[in-house]
Amino acid sequence: MIKIHSVNGYMSLLSWRLGNILQLATQSFCKRFVDYKIDPCGRLRDQMEMAARTVPANIAEGSSRHQTSYETELRLLDVARASVSELEGDYLNWLMRHGSTMWHTSDARHVEVRNFQFRDAPSLSQDYMAEISEYILAEYTRFATLLRTDDSIHSACVIMVLCERVKQLITAQINKRLGDFKEEGGFTENMTQERLASIKEKANTNGAPLCPKCGSPMRQRTIKKVTHQGEQFWGCTDYPKCDGTRRMQ
Repeated sequence: MIKIHSVNGYMSLLSWRLGNILQLATQSFCKRFVDYKIDPCGRLRDQMEMAARTVPANIAEGSSRHQTSYETELRLLDVARASVSELEGDYLNWLMRHGSTMWHTSDARHVEVRNFQFRDAPSLSQDYMAEISEYILAEYTRFATLLRTDDSIHSACVIMVLCERVKQLITAQINKRLGDFKEEGGFTENMTQERLASIKEKANTNGAPLCPKCGSPMRQRTIKKVTHQGEQFWGCTDYPKCDGTRRMQ
């Protein structure tokens, strides 16, 4: 079984799976309704399909960077969330240009789509590409029963509810990652801590003096400023938290 933070672990994320269903629904919507008369230059269709593509693509890339950079992961997830909002705006404009509005949240149709239950992802083997594509297509086929193929207004409203679900999932994912970052620190921060720990260990082994301010071992440093440039001194290994120094004997 593939673990969630392995190379293809994003496939276990509901946000990524629904992002793919959102992309398929948008591609189908554009094919059925965004024709030459509506969009003579093809710009609207390109924009909608690209925004929909960006959602699962950035979730996948962000999740794949989980182990090495929280900052990059969070930035990509934020791009995915922004793309959902962009796509949602296109559907809202579609409704209004046709003299219609989005369903109220109390509308039975809104509730039905909002409560639609997607099945859990399968346990993936080495044949994961075949397995996940079969799963997504099956789930899209089930979800597509909520879409009326001949009614662009109904379809747009259904897809807008799906947009909200995807945004909520991505937001929860971002908040979880922010919490993890506060608890664990990011890759860069942890590498810095490892480096400082190594410096302290070497300083202790070499019999370096202790910092007069905090008692941590010190290490040899070189003055970089013009005044006294090149001169060496003892600096605290906890710098910049501690700026204790000693002159070299």
